[in-house]
Amino acid sequence: MKWIAVSLGILGILLTVKPFIRSANWFIRLGDFPRLQILVLLFVSLILFLFSFNFNNPFDSIFVVSVTGCLFYQIRCIYPFTPLHRKEVQKAEEKDEDSTNFSLLIFNVLMENENHEQVVELIKNINADAVLLAEPNQRWAENLAELKEFYKYQVSHILENHYGMIFFSKLEIHDTEIQFIIQDDIPSIHTKIKLNSGEEIAFHGIHPRPPVPEEKGRSIERDGELLLVGKAVRESNLPCIVAGDMNDAAWSYSTQLFKRISGLLDPRVGRGFYNTFHAKHWLFRLPLDHVFHSHHFRLIDLQVINNSCGSDHFPVLIKLSYEKDATAKQARPIASPSEHKEAKEIVRVALRENRFGKLSFRRLKEKIAKLKQKISRKQ
Repeated sequence: MKWIAVSLGILGILLTVKPFIRSANWFIRLGDFPRLQILVLLFVSLILFLFSFNFNNPFDSIFVVSVTGCLFYQIRCIYPFTPLHRKEVQKAEEKDEDSTNFSLLIFNVLMENENHEQVVELIKNINADAVLLAEPNQRWAENLAELKEFYKYQVSHILENHYGMIFFSKLEIHDTEIQFIIQDDIPSIHTKIKLNSGEEIAFHGIHPRPPVPEEKGRSIERDGELLLVGKAVRESNLPCIVAGDMNDAAWSYSTQLFKRISGLLDPRVGRGFYNTFHAKHWLFRLPLDHVFHSHHFRLIDLQVINNSCGSDHFPVLIKLSYEKDATAKQARPIASPSEHKEAKEIVRVALRENRFGKLSFRRLKEKIAKLKQKISRKQ
């Protein structure tokens, strides 16, 4: 039993320590994700080991101290996402009119999933102001066409590579762009939404590539995209929402860096984990789908919909209230000078290795066409 405890403990220690190495390699970043699972692993190891603990053996003392230290570190990482922590986003106040309210449903539908009718029915029943869907291909686009009756505004970029995206909105949208921030096969949607009150908010829908072996096995592209969006948000004066399947855990270093660079708030802090992935394996569930927003909003409701409709993700529904006095009562996260420097270096490397060195022929033709249009207008 002792060696089982030691094996589990060493694994937990390695998974805890590895993320301290500032590397984009998936093998190193793996420990950023299952912190709750690592916590359980360390706890089981410690309990089993104590049954055979020998006070006269230096290894036993060192092992117990190491496992205990890692255990408390994991608790520290996940603690903000428990009801014991102070809420980062205040609860919205009761009000008679709802013209400043905004509801958003985000859902990674899984490209291979064929339960189109269930997804359509779910979207109709929830009846959110806006819907962001990740991974739709042409088959999905055709089967979602009936939603155009319910959502007047739509923007989409359909792909067969698991990174297609569709955005539906009942509210007026304008200045809409589909951008390829880091990689030419990973789109993101950026638009402005006009609330019923007339107020405008900026919306950014993203779905960066995850750091897994089958996707180049590194996080530099994902981190670079998050940080570029974060920088743009910080420089904007508009109330803002950034949402999507970000392929990063809520408590990871890169997500926390994104928060401080962008100055956005996380409504999960002080409320819960809100795990969305993997819908089919409860033991490995993680909070990978996110909605961050500026300090102009208070929270009406946040929930993970317990119906995956055959996807590997659960949908997330959030209802926000735009309140003018919220900015004075909700502090924005602030990045330190060293964090700004680190973010700048991550973005530099991501752009150098993707935007310029690996620009596809299709994207190159698009850029040339846009350049010609600008020249002709000037003439």
